[in-house]
Amino acid sequence: MSYRNILIHPVITETALELIEKENKLTFLVSRDANKKMIKEAIEKLYQVKVEKVTTLIRPNGKKKAYVKLAPESSATDLATKIGIF
Repeated sequence: MSYRNILIHPVITETALELIEKENKLTFLVSRDANKKMIKEAIEKLYQVKVEKVTTLIRPNGKKKAYVKLAPESSATDLATKIGIF
């Protein structure tokens, strides 16, 4: 599975924007087949940042969401700007 197939798109909601600013976390919709290790590797390779932790959940609508906490040396705000969230 290619990195681009793992990450479907970033989530842009008020809550997701608060997580970027307050907790250095980005939120993505991801492939149901992707595990935490695959998501971490995809984020690190595609965006050249260091990922500290990945948390996933499957929503009632069947879509999988990943919360990606970046390491302190990587800025979620900078990455959000780079990928067009801000």
